[in-house]
Amino acid sequence: MDAKIKQFIDVVKMKNPGEDEFLQAVQEVVETVWDFYCENPQYQKAKILERMTEPERVIIFRVPWVDDSGEVQVNRGYRVEFNSAIGPYKGGIRFHPSVTLSGLKFLGFEQTFKNSLTSLPMGGGKGGSDFNPKGKSDYEIMRFCQNFMSELFRHIGANTDVPAGDIGVGGREIGYLFGQYKKLRNEFTGVLTGKGREYGGSLIRPQATGFGAIYFVREMLKLKGDSLKGKTIALSGFGNVCWGAAIKASELGGKVVTLSGPDGYVYDPEGVSGEKIDYLLELRASNQDVIQPYAERFGVEFFAGKKPWEQKVDIAIPCAIQNELNETDCKMLIENGCQLIAEASNMGCTAEAAYLAEEKITFAPGKAVNAGGVAVSGLEMTQNSMRLNWSTEEVDARLNQIMTSIHNECVRYGTEMNGKVNYIKGANIGGFVKVADAMIAQGVV
Repeated sequence: MDAKIKQFIDVVKMKNPGEDEFLQAVQEVVETVWDFYCENPQYQKAKILERMTEPERVIIFRVPWVDDSGEVQVNRGYRVEFNSAIGPYKGGIRFHPSVTLSGLKFLGFEQTFKNSLTSLPMGGGKGGSDFNPKGKSDYEIMRFCQNFMSELFRHIGANTDVPAGDIGVGGREIGYLFGQYKKLRNEFTGVLTGKGREYGGSLIRPQATGFGAIYFVREMLKLKGDSLKGKTIALSGFGNVCWGAAIKASELGGKVVTLSGPDGYVYDPEGVSGEKIDYLLELRASNQDVIQPYAERFGVEFFAGKKPWEQKVDIAIPCAIQNELNETDCKMLIENGCQLIAEASNMGCTAEAAYLAEEKITFAPGKAVNAGGVAVSGLEMTQNSMRLNWSTEEVDARLNQIMTSIHNECVRYGTEMNGKVNYIKGANIGGFVKVADAMIAQGVV
């Protein structure tokens, strides 16, 4: 590592001790934008990187609520409002026991660059709680959401901060959160995205991240004179991202052969399509957190306690959580002939895996690949502002256009002397420029 980069990273580490996920995200960005940063002295003079790596605001609050047995429970709530240079803070709310400040800072930091790449006027933010909705009744979830929003409402708004759903926060939770916001503010406004269609939501929002990921992969292949037709694809997870990716990959001629859960993964050599994709909705609706029932239903192999990256595939797309694909997994994929790895989850690969994949095959980071979800959230904000609804075809066409544009930005800033595209560098610089220029224009604030 360059001595000046190390010095910069060491200062960030000193200010954020023990926040490994956040520090991993910062290091990846700083290492890839550093040369560009040094070539543009206006950024250094304004201390843009120093300011970008510091959130504008971090809000932490307690969330007391009463469970169905009458017991008082206490959780912790967060909202990290990271950067508003190009628009109101925008990013999901995550309800999961693993939620920590470090994780949310990493996600909010990444969101800043991701939102910039979409070209829509959205800043970066993220929030959530260590509350676990699994096993809770609808009434318990409603009471928690109402109490969570009773604190959060004072910090958000259609022109200030527009949260969305994330892990553990789907249509049900968004409905409860929106209802409480509406009651407290006495106004009906597009303050949350991922809403139900009947009260301002956008079509294809649940599928958008997965759709967008496949559109991006299609562009990566097109640049090489190739296509998705006939390609075998390993997906991890079985939630909305995986579901959307499976649908779109199947439509474009690819064959998804793996799905996974915390219990292991399934290998389906005939491909996940048709009623099998529909079954993923049934699994999620039943609040099941395991994938083994898929294997039992369709008579395919289930590999308990293992990850899907050991299978021989053309394309690997992590769709579940951060750092789910490590260096050993990456080596195995490469040895088995994998041509391309694209992160549909946020920072789905460890740093070592990402750099190995970028060096040996073709790799694209989550801030570019999975931007489809927030892109459609931005389109939902537009529809709310205009008081209209677009058709599925209109939203999908705009999503396709946005993902193609993001790919073009990555190519613009990431093409190296040998003609190869470094998508990590391209995405980071492409996301950096718009935010940095806006920060300079607005002065030292």
